Amino acid sequence: MPTVDVKNLSNEKVGELELSDDVFGVELNESLIYYAVNNYLTNQRQGTVQTKTRGNTSGSGKKLWKQKGTGRARIASLRSPLWKGGGNVHGPQPRDWSTKMPTKMKRGALKSALSERLREGNVVVVDGFGLENHKTKTFVAIAKSFGWDNKTLIVETSPESNLILSSRNVPGVKVASNVNVNVYDVLYHDKIVFTKDAISALQERLGGKQ
Repeated sequence: MPTVDVKNLSNEKVGELELSDDVFGVELNESLIYYAVNNYLTNQRQGTVQTKTRGNTSGSGKKLWKQKGTGRARIASLRSPLWKGGGNVHGPQPRDWSTKMPTKMKRGALKSALSERLREGNVVVVDGFGLENHKTKTFVAIAKSFGWDNKTLIVETSPESNLILSSRNVPGVKVASNVNVNVYDVLYHDKIVFTKDAISALQERLGGKQ
């Protein structure tokens, strides 16, 4: 079983934690991770863009001149796409972009990404975030002691308000619940910081044997 150090907020080792091989000892599966990330990004699309067809534009439906005898091209309506201010032909319409992915594959991709992050040494476990206040400088001081200079994902079981408020103005930092961790966030952030309770809950959710 892989082992990770448990640290306090002063970056001092206070213990060790054995992780499940079923979650943090999985081989890298690039194709599965690619599929999961593509599925996640596709599902973020709102699909609310819309253009007006000739049926949506304003204007009279009256025929502007008779069909024959004028020498001009025939026309049916002012709202025709051929006219300025007319409707749009084959423009985008509201649609659902979401795609489905089996839960087992989603979990497999997340396990693979977490395992690779652990092998890189980019998984940190702290005993907890018991911040006394919600000041940004309090969180920044903790981040400096750990060397969290770049994009950092902090995973809590139920993020406390002081942690959320103190970190929300720090560029590159995201706070998430262990039930909302996804493969995209794991890959996007350089450091993954778990509380001891959160990493245990995540392993249980992903089916890891304790």
